[in-house]
Amino acid sequence: MPSSPSLSDTFSALGDETRLAILSRLASEGDMTVQEIASPFAMSLAAVSQHLKVLERAGLIARGRDGQKRPCRLNAERLAETARWFDHTRAAWEGRFDRLERFLAQSPHVSKGEDNEP
Repeated sequence: MPSSPSLSDTFSALGDETRLAILSRLASEGDMTVQEIASPFAMSLAAVSQHLKVLERAGLIARGRDGQKRPCRLNAERLAETARWFDHTRAAWEGRFDRLERFLAQSPHVSKGEDNEP
């Protein structure tokens, strides 16, 4: 499965607890303005805006226009893409572990649960 060109940006954006909290609020409360997003954080609006820019570049949020307001909304499809990447990677590793387990079970020199040192 080829990775998306901005998957690294997505993982980088998800690696910050403030950005995770922002995404969590958008998921539970819906569209919000920058002021609404910033209200529970002990940081400036400029700092929150920087976090929002990172999330937007990663495709995790989108900003709209509603008169004078610029509400932010969660881009659930981008999160779904990331989840699909995790699912694919997990399935690949589970397949590798299953093959290794079968190999070890068939190997005459290896027995489960025993120390094989001479």
